[in-house]
Amino acid sequence: MDPFDTPGESVTVRAPAGTITGRRTGSVRRFLGIPYAEAPTGARRFAAPARRGRFTEPFDASRHGATAQQVPLFATTTVPEPSVPGDDVLNLGIVAPDADDDRGPCPVLVWIHGGAFLAGSPASPWYDGRAFARDGVVCVTVGYRLGVDGFAVLDDVPANLGLRDLLLALDWVQDNISAFGGDPDRVTVAGQSAGGAAVLALLSSPAGSGRFHRAVSLSGGTFTADGDAARDFLGRLGRRLGVPATRAGFAGRAVEHIQRCVLDLRDEQGEDLPALGLFVGDDILPVPVVDGLTLHGRAVPLLLGATGDEFDGDATTRTAGTRTAGTRTAGTRVTDTLFRAACPRVAASRRDAAAGTWLYSFEWPSPVLGGATHCIDIPFFFDVLDAPGVAEALGPNPPGELATATHGDLAAFVRGEEPAWARATGTHGDTAREYGRPGAPLAADTTGVFDPVVPAGSGAAEEC
Repeated sequence: MDPFDTPGESVTVRAPAGTITGRRTGSVRRFLGIPYAEAPTGARRFAAPARRGRFTEPFDASRHGATAQQVPLFATTTVPEPSVPGDDVLNLGIVAPDADDDRGPCPVLVWIHGGAFLAGSPASPWYDGRAFARDGVVCVTVGYRLGVDGFAVLDDVPANLGLRDLLLALDWVQDNISAFGGDPDRVTVAGQSAGGAAVLALLSSPAGSGRFHRAVSLSGGTFTADGDAARDFLGRLGRRLGVPATRAGFAGRAVEHIQRCVLDLRDEQGEDLPALGLFVGDDILPVPVVDGLTLHGRAVPLLLGATGDEFDGDATTRTAGTRTAGTRTAGTRVTDTLFRAACPRVAASRRDAAAGTWLYSFEWPSPVLGGATHCIDIPFFFDVLDAPGVAEALGPNPPGELATATHGDLAAFVRGEEPAWARATGTHGDTAREYGRPGAPLAADTTGVFDPVVPAGSGAAEEC
């Protein structure tokens, strides 16, 4: 049974944000759907997020809050991504050890979901932090604005509103997490796919300074939106909606209506994904991410990596690497140019940083998806192999011992431990921890894992 279907017993905390009532199940407490900002509606839509006022009445945090995704990006996704209706989309959920736990203030993991900055849901059962709570970590999942509402490039709208939401959520954590047993001086920000890209963007940003202390990027990247392409897409979307491509024009249409039209345009014009995402050139991202990493976040330890096959699995072969072995060696797959090449590039940009950078590569092949494909590492890192949707993506018997290894390394990193393998510098021969490679130990420290995407004679990987 999904743990969210079990009411549990009521549990209340008193935080600077106000009195908040959640649920306790065994030794795990959950506080869900807590607004950290005012609802982005009316005059607040397409505006920088406004800090939520203190609750004047006890806030019921027994269920997930509204999600920015109102219309799923695809009919079927590897990660279950429930949409929850409502306007209060700038909310977060907290899963924490019981208050009677005697381990003292716990380190904090703040999780940013993926979804191409267009979709995704913090309410996914794959992001349930019960295993982190079991291991003495407070887990926070954050909702942020997506698509047009979060990443439109318009003259009269602040850029990167979704990133601004995340920064405000991190401020809320700093102010309130002590009330839930968390340590505000030990906050790790982590995410996967677009969430991993957001982590790297926050790490590279002058605005991220002091808001977190460690960082983890799973299958992230340094990709950003092209401003001209984004404006062109928004112009076509405006014409489809019958409004000018301005703040006032888009504000006159419901979020759900806009999201449906975005998908219609994608399907009709054969575009893989609309050209929306992180925008370079404002106060949040004044320079490209890799350039920003040479300037900021230098004292923040970073763990990053990718799956072995990302978007290059082959469900017809039921084995990893058979279809793409040659192109993997050459570093020419979509997986390499979008995701894996970013790992040595980021490591090279931080080569002289005081804090270390460590690489991993998740190699276990799903017998269902035909490779170590995008997103399948999440239930291993969260140690939730019994969550809904896992068997459909990973088969009936995913290896629990691999979840123990991957989750254990991530939890140790969040607790402040240095990974046992060598730091990366973005050059040939860097060591990476490989998880689940067939025929190898469950966790093997291997040199040269990312060599195919580090060009000969260079200390940096190719441009994505």
